[in-house]
Amino acid sequence: MKNIFCRGSMSLTFTLVVATTSFAQNKSLKIGDSLPESFWTTPLQVVNHPQKTINLSEEKNKLILIDFWTTWCSGCLMSLPKIEALQQKFGNKVKILPVSSQDKAALDKFFSSSNGKKYKSMTSTYEDKKLHELFPHAGVPFIIWIKDGKLFNSTDAGQLTEQTITEVLNGDKSSLQTIIQMDRARPLMLSEDYDRQRNVELLNYSFFAKGQIPDIGAGGTYRKTASGKIHGRQFTNLSLWDIYYPIGYELIKQQDKISFTEKRIIIDVKEPKQLMSIEKADGSNDGANLYNYEFIIPEQKSDSLYNYMLEDLNRYSGYTVTLEKRPVQCFVLVRTSTKDKLATKGGEKRSTFPQTPSILKNVPLKNMVNMLNGEIPIKELFIDETGYTGNVDLEVSGVKDIATLKKELQKYDLDLIPQERQVLMMVIKDSRK
Repeated sequence: MKNIFCRGSMSLTFTLVVATTSFAQNKSLKIGDSLPESFWTTPLQVVNHPQKTINLSEEKNKLILIDFWTTWCSGCLMSLPKIEALQQKFGNKVKILPVSSQDKAALDKFFSSSNGKKYKSMTSTYEDKKLHELFPHAGVPFIIWIKDGKLFNSTDAGQLTEQTITEVLNGDKSSLQTIIQMDRARPLMLSEDYDRQRNVELLNYSFFAKGQIPDIGAGGTYRKTASGKIHGRQFTNLSLWDIYYPIGYELIKQQDKISFTEKRIIIDVKEPKQLMSIEKADGSNDGANLYNYEFIIPEQKSDSLYNYMLEDLNRYSGYTVTLEKRPVQCFVLVRTSTKDKLATKGGEKRSTFPQTPSILKNVPLKNMVNMLNGEIPIKELFIDETGYTGNVDLEVSGVKDIATLKKELQKYDLDLIPQERQVLMMVIKDSRK
């Protein structure tokens, strides 16, 4: 199943602890516990409904599914068609309630947009605090299952299917896997027992596991010291490719002026697909090629973080990744005259490559080269050998086609010459057994 939580800037507590408000109880709400009476009677502000507020008092005999979502979460928006279809499928047996903490203006704007108009009949809460307090979570989409007036389960959106709903309604053995969202602020799987220890300093931490961890979303975060130095990285539910890429970016950035993109990765392995996360047509993922990795070192060694990470992964991943100078076919950007047709006239800085027309305004020429390397489907690497150091004004079209691009660049006495260069590359190989 696919498991992506969209996260905000703050990490909240992941355990289902009930907040101390009039809506809450004074104890933790566990699976199997009854919902407080205020859960059923508290008015909830809603959009796309003839009433301004609703409550859940008339839904007690239904299976209630609370879908926490936001308009800026791509995973939430991908779930909307499924939610609508499931509500229609099960009718009065099920109540699916989208719940948002965003204000009414944000939801009205979404439901008036070209994408949101399709769900104009979908009732959602707005500016919700009560349900968020009752069911704390750090990421969305997040689903709360309530049956017979009790907390039945908490899951990700991937488990919300016709099969799982049918199982719960029929009282069959449920295939749901409980999701209690893990806290990204902690090192992965580090026991809370560590927090109770006195006079103990975590000098090094490494965790590397293959397979999806449903309790945490897909993504990454930094570990920073009090002085702001990055001395650790965490990656969750990502492919090895998605872990190697930021490491290569950081290592090559330290040594080379050429921008790091996929063009600077050489994959020399028997089964390249094993490095990637492969999604099915329905967007699901069985997690077979997903990994979770965290690595932390002392602050005084932070400058070598990515070197140590690569050494660590090379020991256990089944692959050997190195940085090597390799001969590479490139398009070399050069000046064809000493006349300066590039110098900026000043003004607001702007870069819009590879749109048409593509514009550089009062920015370095390397901006164009970096974008050409990363955003157009041309396999060759672009290298800037103009030696031009000032900011430029430049406008071209046809950046997806080399012939047209060369013609456009001639207006500025620039040219692209195909040549071989020795380039620092990230090379991924199968480890020798």
